[in-house]
This record gives sequence, structure tokens and C-alpha cells, in this order.
Amino acid sequence: MNIKILDTTLRDGEQTPGVSLTSLEKLRIATKLDEIGVNFIEAGSAITSEGERQSIKDITQQNFNAEILSFSRPLEMDIDYCLECDVDAVNLVVPTSDLHIFDKLKITKEELLAMSNSAVDYCKDHGLTVELSAEDASRTSIDFLKTVYVNAIEHGADRVCLCDTVGILTPESSFEMFKQLKEDIDVPISCHCHNDFGLAVANTFAALKGGASEFHSTINGIGERAGNTSFEECVVGIYKLFPQFSTDIKIHEIYTISKLVARLTGVYIQPNKAIVGENAFAHESGIHSDGIIKNAATYESITPELVGRKRKFVIGKHMGTHGLDVRLKELGVNVSKNQLKKICDNIKVLADKGKTVTDVDLQAIADNVLEINHKDRIKLNEVTIVSGNKVMPTASVKLTVDGEEVLNAGVGIGPVDAAINAVNSLDIFDDIDFIEYHVDAITGGTDALIDVIIKLQKGDKIISARGTEPDIINASVKAYISGVNRLLSN
Repeated sequence: MNIKILDTTLRDGEQTPGVSLTSLEKLRIATKLDEIGVNFIEAGSAITSEGERQSIKDITQQNFNAEILSFSRPLEMDIDYCLECDVDAVNLVVPTSDLHIFDKLKITKEELLAMSNSAVDYCKDHGLTVELSAEDASRTSIDFLKTVYVNAIEHGADRVCLCDTVGILTPESSFEMFKQLKEDIDVPISCHCHNDFGLAVANTFAALKGGASEFHSTINGIGERAGNTSFEECVVGIYKLFPQFSTDIKIHEIYTISKLVARLTGVYIQPNKAIVGENAFAHESGIHSDGIIKNAATYESITPELVGRKRKFVIGKHMGTHGLDVRLKELGVNVSKNQLKKICDNIKVLADKGKTVTDVDLQAIADNVLEINHKDRIKLNEVTIVSGNKVMPTASVKLTVDGEEVLNAGVGIGPVDAAINAVNSLDIFDDIDFIEYHVDAITGGTDALIDVIIKLQKGDKIISARGTEPDIINASVKAYISGVNRLLSN
């Protein structure tokens, strides 16, 4: 059975504390969601603000393949705002638990039913597709829940959704609720799970097995409190674990959209998060690395390439020589067995002291074991920056290149970019690609010591380099020149 997906990153995901997306950012995310095959995109809540309505309008004007929805309460005012935004459908959210009906709305169940039915009528009279979502459905009696749904369907609702608003379902109770609903509901049933007890994905799988044919999710599982069902975990889980189900998602694009949402929302991904976390396909253990090299299936249930990732072997005290040899070869370093053992022993000494061993450290250790002394062709003598909120960032650099002093200038979108561009204007930097830039503040305060690690590539050779200075510009330029010197040394 093909499972449909309603993505609510732009509505429920944006309700993550501290997250506020601009119209352009929402459009970028919506565009990617449509590209990767999401069926329904909840673009926002039209009642929220004029800016929110403009964001939704920007999305509805794109003629996406996906159905575009707005969140709506069962009120004509809300629905009118949805109509103004020209959405295809509404996610009509109706509270159904006694707690919500009596304590929040302070009405009777009969009044709730009348409100719900009237809202569905109003939507259908205006040509909208309706997905009626029962808020706090997991704390609603199954009989009353069926009554709400059956009434809504009789009035024209196209789909219904069970919302586990506070995340109190278990896989067993989720399966049972959806199984019972399926007995009396003849339109598609969806599930909307929250992750308060870390069960959102498991409950979603159980709902599908119980009869749901659609689920709501957010990219990276972001959302209020502990978040929502994780899109990437569900999609890949369905692909790998539930052969009876399928989705329309282009799985190899999952990592791309995960990184996009993390960058735009500022909600970064925990390293050990399934599928998209930094460590999801990282291996340090010698036993694991050896197994992976011989047959990746020994310690990976899916290949990283499936979701647009790459496997990596992490340098550390648990690393064995097999994984280390692979990592060295990736850095363009070939060693004998004896040299490999010496490098491995040196790494363990560093790691036992509590130090995180980076590629820069690995290269330095390898150079020492191989007795390689790099002669620097480029030396930084001086860097000067002009930058501000009303001037184009401009940099000039004075370098010594192969014994001759050279003066260059460059501009950029910021002072670091300008400084790197000034250095880059030399012919000697042709064919060198800047593929990674990472900054850490080693100490606290505005006078913090800045550690910049970069990764450069020339042809098949990839190297990492570090610059550590109180000034981020100096640290960045020094790291860059250090890396280029290494690339040019062979």
C-alpha cells in the first residue's frame, strides 16, 4: 500500500521554541518538500498573521504537485483566511477529548459536533478539500471519536486524522485505536504523533499497521516540546522494515532536506540521530571498521548512499588499523604495515589524554612517522580588512610566494570571505576547491580563542588544515594557506 505523507514542518515544526521562518525560507523548504515527493504540505496557519498569510500565498502560487494546506480551527473566520491564501485544502483541527471540550472550549459535546459539522460544510461549500484532525484524539473515547469522524464524513470530509497531541500512545494502543477506527471509517485515516515519550515514530508505524494510510511528520522531527514524528526515520523505516508499504519520497534526497531545515531553523541535528545524525554512518571501533570494510552489511542495515550520505571512519582510541588505513588513503597517504601501527599507537596516546583527534592531527602524526617535512611555498605576511554594515567587505593580503612578495585584494559577503578571495586571486590557487569550513570557540567571551578547521581538495587529494587565533579572520586565512601548502607539497 502506498502511504501518503503530510509534512507539517512549516506549521507544527515552526512552533519549535525559538524558530521563526521568513517567507523566503518557508518557500525554499516547501520547494524542496515538493521536489522530493511529499504529498501534502501544511504551509502554515492562515489565521496567525498577515506575514504568515503572505508566506502561504507565496507557496500556493508555485503550482506544486503537492496539495497545499493551511491549519484551521472550526471557525468561519479561520476558513476565510485559508480561502484568501488560495490553499487546496484545510487541516481542520477539532478538539475531541473531554478535557479539551469541557475545560478549554467550555461547551457540550453536542455543540462541538455542531461546530465541526458546520465548519466542514463551510469548507466544502467553498471548494476546499478537508482533512478533519481530532485534537487530543488519543485521550478521546473511541465511540465519540467515531461519532465525530462519521459526522464529518457525512458532511463531506475527505480524510480524517487521529492526533496524539501529548504523545501518550504506545505502539500497542496506537495499533488498537486505528484498527477500531478502520472498521467504521471508509475514508483515508491519518495519524499525527508527538514525541513526548520518544514513541512518535513507533506509534506511527503501529498506526499504519492498524489501518492508517497517511501520516503527518516534520523534517528532523522538530516541533513543540519534544517534537513530532521524524519524517526521515519514518520514510526510511517504511522502505527497509515494512515491505508491505511504500512512499513517493526520493529517499536519496533526505539528507539534503534535513540539512536545509536544520540550517534555516537553527535547530541542529543531534549527532546520534538516526539516518541524518553526524554519527549515523560513522565507525570508530576497530572490530566494526574491519567488518564494514569486508562487507558493509555487517554493521549497517542500510547504505549511507541510500539517503545521500557517506560513510566515515572516525579517528580515535577504539580505531583499528583497517579503518585507519582506509582513512589515510582517503587523505592521500600510503603507509607500510609498520608505519600504520606506529600511527595507530600515536593516535591512541593522544586519545587516552582526552583529546579529540582530527584529520589535521592525523596528518601531522603521519608526517612525523613518515619523516616528511613540508616546505611552505606560501607565507602570510599581512592581512587588512575593511568591513561594516554599509560597506562592501574588502581585504588586502601581503604574501610571500616562492620567495617573492605579492600584494592582492578581494571582496566578499563578509570579512572572512573577502580575505580568502584576496588570497585566492593568485594563479597558484587554481583547481583548489574549498569543500568544508568549521569554526569553534575554544574559550568563552568575546575574546575567545577561535579554532578554524577547513577541508580542501585538489584533484583526488583531500586535506584538512587548522588555524587557531583570537581573530577569526587570521585563523581562517592561516588555516587556508596551511592547507594549500600541504596540497602543493607533493
